[in-house]
Amino acid sequence: MRILYLDCGMGAAGDMLAGALVSLLSKEEQESFIKMINNIGVDGVKVSISDDAKCGITGKHFKVEIDGVEEHSHDVHEHEHHHEHHEHHHEHGDGHNDNDNHGHHHHGTGPFPEELEAVTEKFNNILADDVAIVGQSDIKGVYELLAEAEAKVHGKDVSEIHFHEVGMKDALIDIASVVYLMNKLKVDKVVVSPVNVGFGKVKCAHGILPVPAPATAELVKGIPTYAGRFEGELLTPTGAALLKYYADEFSYQPLMNVIKCGYGTGNKNFESANVVKAVLGEVTDELISENIIARF
Repeated sequence: MRILYLDCGMGAAGDMLAGALVSLLSKEEQESFIKMINNIGVDGVKVSISDDAKCGITGKHFKVEIDGVEEHSHDVHEHEHHHEHHEHHHEHGDGHNDNDNHGHHHHGTGPFPEELEAVTEKFNNILADDVAIVGQSDIKGVYELLAEAEAKVHGKDVSEIHFHEVGMKDALIDIASVVYLMNKLKVDKVVVSPVNVGFGKVKCAHGILPVPAPATAELVKGIPTYAGRFEGELLTPTGAALLKYYADEFSYQPLMNVIKCGYGTGNKNFESANVVKAVLGEVTDELISENIIARF
């Protein structure tokens, strides 16, 4: 059994998760991924990955430029926030989806913009048929999580939610990238640590809001979270939606033979490394034998 463990001790954002996952691939696979995502069909988007260091730890910085500009959150470590906490800015939702590996549950159809449909269809042309089908389902599933959370926060029906064009593109690239990488890694189980959400206030289009922002707070229902000691928005809505969608369990690193570790870096610097740590491991028959287990 292949297990992916995500350490979110400094929160999570779409770009950080993508960076952490891509760091688990070989150089050739990373180059193939970048070529794929840059040709996925979203106009004006350029994606790149580069080495980045936080507190001496080298990880991957996942950069998305929309019409030549890299979008950053108003607070911590993501380009996905603008802040989109009203019905004309996107990135949030609540629910689960169907995935061959994880058994997530799909929640309705929701209002999908044309570019979302184009991105999901592109999977058919780029990936093998079995992966493409799962990928389309996963992209829409995560998107639904965002849309449903946003609708609930604003007391509206999902059909009434409309999305800011730039924010939508940014989120779609983050989501499509993570979906592609998750399918590429072919893991059987995803375990996520308790998530540091940060604390304080964040500025958005309609004023000052508490951290976690309303859509994020909606998404993390049922997920073990804590405020930590660093002020700011450590968990973004897209990060929360991706974790909620893919996590099979929220716990600390399980017993497994580690295959590879990787790090996805955020934009800001703190006393603690601003990274998402991804650990790919394997549980073998020997490891789960009584003799091995008895030692722990």
